[in-house]
Amino acid sequence: MRQSSTEIIIRHFQNGDMPLLGELYQSVTQKENAVFWWVGEEDNWSNVYCAFEDGKMIAKGQVSIVNVVPPGRPKENNHSIYLNLKTIPERENDIMLLENVYQHLLIRANQLKETLSKEYDTILCVGNDSTETANNTFFIQKGYLHLNSLYRMKKDLNEPIPELKLQEDFQFSYWKMETSDEERDYLNIEAEIWPDTPLGIDRLCEYKNNDRWTSMVIRQTDVIVGGLMAWQEADHGVIEDVFVREPWRKRGLAKYLLTQALRYLKANQLQYVTLMVLTTNKTALSVYESVGFCEDKEEIRYFTELN
Repeated sequence: MRQSSTEIIIRHFQNGDMPLLGELYQSVTQKENAVFWWVGEEDNWSNVYCAFEDGKMIAKGQVSIVNVVPPGRPKENNHSIYLNLKTIPERENDIMLLENVYQHLLIRANQLKETLSKEYDTILCVGNDSTETANNTFFIQKGYLHLNSLYRMKKDLNEPIPELKLQEDFQFSYWKMETSDEERDYLNIEAEIWPDTPLGIDRLCEYKNNDRWTSMVIRQTDVIVGGLMAWQEADHGVIEDVFVREPWRKRGLAKYLLTQALRYLKANQLQYVTLMVLTTNKTALSVYESVGFCEDKEEIRYFTELN
């Protein structure tokens, strides 16, 4: 553990810190697969803490509510708050620095927890690339337990995209979710598909604010039976929330949706696209591979209960 001879200041991120944040980002992402959250808009900065030493940003942490359980779901479901904590590479084993920033994040996570329904417990989670050994070790030593592991899958949009047809009794369309009722309808379906990790309205709004965001759905008559979202992130496309509801599975609907999303992103001059999938979800992995996705990296997630 490194002992610092100068005072370390920890405070919320401010607009004037942007150049220092850029330097920290460049430093951290020298490791190609490091998971680094950007600070977002100013209304998110109350969730962001930065550590400074000798005028340099040496660490940054932030928290965010990711999954909100809607009313009426089984009691074993949990709200989840995620955190991201990174230091400059030469301080990745500085336990005192990590601990000091972590304590600020823990306080903020408990404040966010108070905004969530008391009907369900809340877990605090962290996700890192499998190669981020020092960071993962820090959380394991704090008693965090393994939650799950995900592959980031990637497809080159210059490669061929399969040509598929939709069965005549299904209708494909873009869905803008322009009203609160439509958003609620989507979130109810989403919570049906992922009862353990429902999205919540705040996270949905974050997704909708991304560049070139769109939603695509397949309906049978007026019933939504499958869907996904797609958008641009930095220089590439992202596909999220791919689902087909139980009675309509194994009919090629997910594969059709994926090909439409790939064409949409390619039409917007993006070079590649990524998505995340549980390493244990063999069915989904097979579908993604069938349209040209390959495993790119693995993210490991850990959790602890917020009491």
